[in-house]
Parts: sequence; structure tokens; C-alpha cells
Amino acid sequence: MQRQQLKSKIHRAVITRADVNYEGSIEIPRDLMQAADLWPREKVLVASITSGARLETYVQVGATGTGEIIMNGGAAHRIGSGERVTIMAFTWAEQPVSARVVLCDETNRIVSANTLTESSQPQTDSCT
Repeated sequence: MQRQQLKSKIHRAVITRADVNYEGSIEIPRDLMQAADLWPREKVLVASITSGARLETYVQVGATGTGEIIMNGGAAHRIGSGERVTIMAFTWAEQPVSARVVLCDETNRIVSANTLTESSQPQTDSCT
């Protein structure tokens, strides 16, 4: 049986601009995309740490090294400039997958980039 699992996560990024007049998507700098293993046009879940809003959209490639993360289209009404967000992508697999996790500072520079493996998952006790 296949299960949907986290494959990519950019954590604590800051939306630097919100443009409701653009057709849609979230623009992410190429260097952040590569660090998190995100592809152009890949579907992502964006969750605002600031407001609690959540939405799905797709990734557009932004200029490398700018730190500019831009929320476009109608999504800009839900998550605006200055909000801290987590950007996540998922995959389907029959076995556990390793997830790329990128932590950003307030200027969207990479603080850390790690691979989260099955063995690094938090352990929980089973209920009996």
C-alpha cells in the first residue's frame, strides 16, 4: 500500500511580497528549491506560522540568492507579506522516504539543510 509522505520542507521562511494581480503560485529562489528538492510547477502546501492559514499552490522558480519568496494570485489574500511559513511537498511511496528539511532565517537564507530519515523520526510508544 502506498502512503503519502513528506518529501520536502522549507521551514520558517518569510513571504517577502504578495501580489494578488499575478495568476497564481509561490515563487521560491532556485537555491532554496534545490536545497529542499523542489521542482518547478511542483504542488506544495503552504502553512502560515503567523496566521494559521493553509493553502495549496505550485512552485515557480525565482532568482538564486535573492531570498525573495512571493505569494501570487488569490493565495496572496490568505498569506501576505511578512508572514512566516512552512512550505511542504509530499510523495507517494510504499516504503518510508527521506525528506529534505531546510530551515531559513528572517531573510530566507539557509540556516540548515538536513535529510530526515526513518531512523531520525521521533519515536512514540504504541498504545496497548
